[in-house]
Amino acid sequence: MPAAPDLSTYPDQPGIYIYRSAAGKILYVGKARSIRKRLASYFGAGPKHPRTEALLSEFATIDTVVTSNEMEALALENVFIKRHQPTYNVCLKDDKTYPYIKVTTGEPWPRAFVTRRFQKDGHSYFGPFLPVRTCRGAMKMVTRLFQIRTCRIEIDGSLPRPCLYHDMHACLGPCVAGLTTREAYADAVNDVLLFLGGKNAELRERLAGKMRTAAEEERFEMAAAYRDCLRTVEELEQKQRVDLTSGEDADVFGEFADGGNLSAVLLVVRGGRMLDSRSFFFERIGDVEPEEFWVSFLEQYYDSTTFLPKEVHLPVDVADEALEPIEEWLSERRGGRVTIRVPRRGAGFDRIRIARDNARENHARRFRKTREAGEKATLALARALDLPLRPSRIECFDVSHFQGAETYASCVVFLDGHPAKKEYRVFRIEGAAGDDFASISQAVARRYSRVRDEGGVLPDLLLIDGGKAQLSAALASLDRIGVEIPAAGIAKREEKLFVPGRTSPVELPRRNAGLRLVQRARDEAHRFGLRHHRAARTKAALRSPLLSIPGIGPGSVRKLLTAFGGADAVLAATGEALAAVAGKRAAQAILRSRSLPEGDPGYNRRTP
Repeated sequence: MPAAPDLSTYPDQPGIYIYRSAAGKILYVGKARSIRKRLASYFGAGPKHPRTEALLSEFATIDTVVTSNEMEALALENVFIKRHQPTYNVCLKDDKTYPYIKVTTGEPWPRAFVTRRFQKDGHSYFGPFLPVRTCRGAMKMVTRLFQIRTCRIEIDGSLPRPCLYHDMHACLGPCVAGLTTREAYADAVNDVLLFLGGKNAELRERLAGKMRTAAEEERFEMAAAYRDCLRTVEELEQKQRVDLTSGEDADVFGEFADGGNLSAVLLVVRGGRMLDSRSFFFERIGDVEPEEFWVSFLEQYYDSTTFLPKEVHLPVDVADEALEPIEEWLSERRGGRVTIRVPRRGAGFDRIRIARDNARENHARRFRKTREAGEKATLALARALDLPLRPSRIECFDVSHFQGAETYASCVVFLDGHPAKKEYRVFRIEGAAGDDFASISQAVARRYSRVRDEGGVLPDLLLIDGGKAQLSAALASLDRIGVEIPAAGIAKREEKLFVPGRTSPVELPRRNAGLRLVQRARDEAHRFGLRHHRAARTKAALRSPLLSIPGIGPGSVRKLLTAFGGADAVLAATGEALAAVAGKRAAQAILRSRSLPEGDPGYNRRTP
């Protein structure tokens, strides 16, 4: 574990702190009222949570961003978590999406439409609408009362006539010059924003003023339209008032965790009635502290919804100091007090129990099949390879290179038969170009010597993509570093498994669950390694000396290196071969560069 940093150099101010790995990857993002004091709690004496110990064993540096208050830190932490998906943070995943009404206020002539994707793109979103049918009703009100457009066409006023929506009084017709003005249209958009934002009192005053002005100017048809719109808004406001007095508005949460997986349920209570529920699932979250989970969960969930209740009910106690900034943030967004509490009795307690029961049932449905399938595959593999334990943790290695260039070894991890992508690793191989056996040996030694030194978890089974020779190289490497792991190799094409101590390979039926698991791990290791190998080749192409040849660009260089494997091979190739890959013009440029005198900008050391 890295030594504790000098905490005196960190600010005693609000902000966020960012744990990074040696490669610069963000591992964890947290917020604090005092960054210095919060970091001191990580490195103090005494027992620590397993996730904290894992984080401290992996981090290399800690960055900070200072904010003016804790609320700003809360918002900034949420942005970082959503953008970077840190390994040790709780990241929100919903089981379904609900509709929003989007008003494109970032455009000159805004339009309104229904969407299920909430994005921070400079436009205005309203929702989510629960139940879903209320979204259609709200959208109908927007077009009928305020007449802003819903179409996708570009508005420049050049169309000769409006569409049917204008004739139906569902659009002001900005697409035709003279039908409306920019000021009148902007006024209608402002009314829509007030209506969807629930600011009916302000909207009612605006509509009443417009009605009086239209009547004074003897535009009686327009005044009548404003009158009808005003009546509708007043009816909606009265209905909302009745609903609010008939019961509470609350979001009720429940949770259930087992086997490192967690299920959460939200019950949406409006006017004392339960309108809907939402389910959230967190796979392989491990043993996470309730305070860390619920603070992160509430931050991310309420950042993507515009309707905020008066109360939020949680199933477990969370420290007041952790909830205070969230309550303040929610209250500011709502324009009224929002309270987060844990009900102890009454209807609130009963709803918490219902939410928890639903979370338990959802957990069983969501994770049982996944768990059973993984257990079946690993048990089948244990029987086939005569392993002492079910291989719940499998690590598979593969090597990727092109004619010895840019050699990478990949290591993928499967837990209970399913990929654990956050634990994947890749190794750049040095000094073993084109030698698959030496590459495997080097990668295995680097991987497990570090696991041994850091007290990490060894796999129950090591898989090598290759036959006897590759497996022998891996086993020899394990012997040198003093690590013992059950291992097997899978030969390509024949799909035979080679096991140490057996003279003949293990052949399993094509439908065997154990064989399919091995094939999945092998294919995933190949895919993961190939991705890094190709990225490295692309970078190498952009650094190629071929770019110094006039008339040769990055696209041609990539084609040539892919076909010939290296710059020297390209420069030694015949004109016909070059033309077949990159075209006659590129071939002539390369041939021309061979005959230039040394010192010329287009010179290459190769000669024909």
